[in-house]
Amino acid sequence: MRVLGKWAVLSLSLAAAGCSYLPSQGPTASEVVSGGAAQTADAAPRYLVDNLDARTVAILKHEPNQTLSGRFGTRGGAASPTIGLGDSVSVTVWEAASGGLFSSAAIGGVTAGSHSAAIPEQAVGRDGNITIPYAGRIHVAGMTPAQVEQAVVHRLEGKAIEPQALVTVTRNVSNTVTVTGEVTNGARVPLSAAGDRVLDVIAAAGGIRAPVPEVFIELSRGGGTAKVPMQALLNHPAENIYVRPRDVLTVVREPQTFTAFGSAGRNALVPFDAVGISLEEAVAKAGGLLDSTADPAGVFLLRAEPAPIARALDPSYPVDPSARYVNVVYKINLKDAATYFLARNFAVRNKDVIYVAAAPTAEFYKAMQLFSALTQPAITGGSIAIAACSSGKC
Repeated sequence: MRVLGKWAVLSLSLAAAGCSYLPSQGPTASEVVSGGAAQTADAAPRYLVDNLDARTVAILKHEPNQTLSGRFGTRGGAASPTIGLGDSVSVTVWEAASGGLFSSAAIGGVTAGSHSAAIPEQAVGRDGNITIPYAGRIHVAGMTPAQVEQAVVHRLEGKAIEPQALVTVTRNVSNTVTVTGEVTNGARVPLSAAGDRVLDVIAAAGGIRAPVPEVFIELSRGGGTAKVPMQALLNHPAENIYVRPRDVLTVVREPQTFTAFGSAGRNALVPFDAVGISLEEAVAKAGGLLDSTADPAGVFLLRAEPAPIARALDPSYPVDPSARYVNVVYKINLKDAATYFLARNFAVRNKDVIYVAAAPTAEFYKAMQLFSALTQPAITGGSIAIAACSSGKC
């Protein structure tokens, strides 16, 4: 029995001493918070720690969400198609009576009755001009077919007999949108006279090749670019704006994921839709918190925030003037029921990390398991010895 007692005391001492050396899934909540104050070699804090509260949610809501309608506007509808460089046009000219510039020649004193002439198709040159017999070079780039018709008639007045003209764009090169990326057939899609929206030209390119929840649409126009989830165009018709000539549409497949580890229900790379999810939904997707080990007051979300957001969160935090992003750790207290309402308005982003710290009692629980593993052989041996003594064999 004395040996058993000594073994038990030794085992308990080893278990108690081993608490700080026991395996763990990550730092405790207090270690995460204190780690932000630790300084790097250049005496700068390692990361900013911010408690998730109503003020934090309000600051993050002020960060503008990019939209196509907000970036490029929706006023004016479809652009009026105009003739551009490289387009091919054909021109037909009519006269009111025979004997004019474009009338058929008389044969035996009889005319064929044709008072028109079709001018061969020609491409708009780099100078933006085309050539019309008896009218010379006419600038057509940037003009509509109707405007070119008026210009041709004006040039022929006094030369032809009450001339009229019809201008047709036979090959449309300038009034196109380039569609590329995750589409079935990347192409330059000609725009119709009625106007085409973003989804129209994507459909004309054969549609997308990736799942809708993973697709983003990037529109480049002039010197500006905007990128939105395709689901936003489907859910909000105002986002399906009219495209303009020379726009570039790029369909990008970009699966959205966040990482969950620690005392979460499952440690995994968790996918979510491109339109995003809330923190509340993300915790649920990660399987919630483990009852036996999780610290509900020690849930953290880690991400790199733009420097202006970091300054708004903590004006006293020393942000490097040249830094574009700052590492931020949001501390979430799920023991407070009010936090769940805030979590509904806190958006999780691509590549975020959610870490659930273990409760302080988890270390003690592990120590007791170690103690039980160490003392079980001694307890078993002692029980055998006691049984032998009681039978007179000791």
